Amino acid sequence: MSDTVRVHFEPTPNPQSLKFVVDRPITSDSAEFKQGEPTFRSPLAKKLFGFPWTQGVFIGRDFVTVTKQDWVDWETLAEPLSGLIAEHIERGEPVLTEAEASTTTTNTEDTPTVQTIKRILNDEIRPAVAMDGGDVAFERYEDNIVYLLLKGSCAGCPSSTYTLKEGIATRLKSAIPEIKDVVGVNA
Repeated sequence: MSDTVRVHFEPTPNPQSLKFVVDRPITSDSAEFKQGEPTFRSPLAKKLFGFPWTQGVFIGRDFVTVTKQDWVDWETLAEPLSGLIAEHIERGEPVLTEAEASTTTTNTEDTPTVQTIKRILNDEIRPAVAMDGGDVAFERYEDNIVYLLLKGSCAGCPSSTYTLKEGIATRLKSAIPEIKDVVGVNA
């Protein structure tokens, strides 16, 4: 493996978010950080929030999604951000520190319905959503309604409602007919 890290950027369905794809895995976990929240878990996120236009940072297995504020253009930011992310990784600086428990991981206390929901999320939905620089995490299941956290480029994306209702809800309802609705919540 070369010491030189290559990072390229891709648009996401959310015009305020850009996905920076790294040529290697950078973490086994994922994490989302929003403006004004602590970034102690991620030295890379802390560095990115050093810019006043940064609104959010989502770190995935081999990508970083940055969400910007309206008043700045990607044409100005994309190349320098690619370089900053590559340099951070090349220097061996940590991307994420300690892992926290994932709400998407199945555990023995989950009902069979919740286990099925989490399996479908992990095996089918999350990989597809990650291709657009986002993530979906299980929040809760109550009164036959699934509540999902929208992360990364999915949070605030104009097409997230369509993805949630037409894609995710349709898939979950086909597997579990008693589901009445799927609702997105922001962290």
